[in-house]
Amino acid sequence: MKLAIPDADVLWDGLPELRRHALTLTVAPGDLDDLHHVNNTVYLAWCEEVAREHALRVGLGTPDLVALGAVPVAREHVIRYHKPALLGDRVRVRTALTVSAGLRSVRAYTLDRANPGDPEGGVRLAECQTEWVWVDPDTGRPRRTPAEVLRRFGFWAPAPPGSQ
Repeated sequence: MKLAIPDADVLWDGLPELRRHALTLTVAPGDLDDLHHVNNTVYLAWCEEVAREHALRVGLGTPDLVALGAVPVAREHVIRYHKPALLGDRVRVRTALTVSAGLRSVRAYTLDRANPGDPEGGVRLAECQTEWVWVDPDTGRPRRTPAEVLRRFGFWAPAPPGSQ
């Protein structure tokens, strides 16, 4: 699957809350490179952090996923940088779990500067998309996404009471 970064803002607005998560952080000195802006690898670390927080919010931390017999591992990251983040900037990192099909899941991310005086939606710093592949934590072999993962992230609506 060749990843192309979709319009993450459209995705964000159109997805159920269970499939979205956001965090806001402040650029620290350790985030900077020799050019005094946020290092490229830090953006990726922030994307992974918001994805981890999202999973924890729905009760799917690593131990929970291991118990279900499948964990996600990154297959491909695509990042498009627009503007640098600088020391002290507030950065809003959003993720939207956009696709989950069989062995693969795709997350879109947006990273926006959200300093006082910035436009209401912030200033786009970068966009990212990651393709995750589900694997058995013991064997490392590919495994279909567990139904419980799909349910907790809002891909399936809960069954009405008494319908089972």
